[in-house]
Amino acid sequence: MIQISVKSTEVRNQRGTAKASGKPYDMNFQTVWAHTSDRNGNPNPYPEKVEVVLEKNDQGQALFYPLGEYTLSPSSIYVDRGGNLTISPKLVQLKPKAASAA
Repeated sequence: MIQISVKSTEVRNQRGTAKASGKPYDMNFQTVWAHTSDRNGNPNPYPEKVEVVLEKNDQGQALFYPLGEYTLSPSSIYVDRGGNLTISPKLVQLKPKAASAA
């Protein structure tokens, strides 16, 4: 399981015109922190900064992730039309750990 920490709800917008198609684009990104491992499966000592592309609601507003701890949804990993394994991060919030009774 890859744990993702969301520490800010700030959204970065990027818009312009695609060089290849000439069509306009408008994308929103949110910075998150991924707790990853090295090639041998050993946890890295610090989370790594990652930007995820955000989906939009019916009014075109970015649907950002609230502060909290997440993991990758199984729908984040798929095979693209070229037959390559691809990741498009979609996050699922982890349930908060129950507070222990003192």
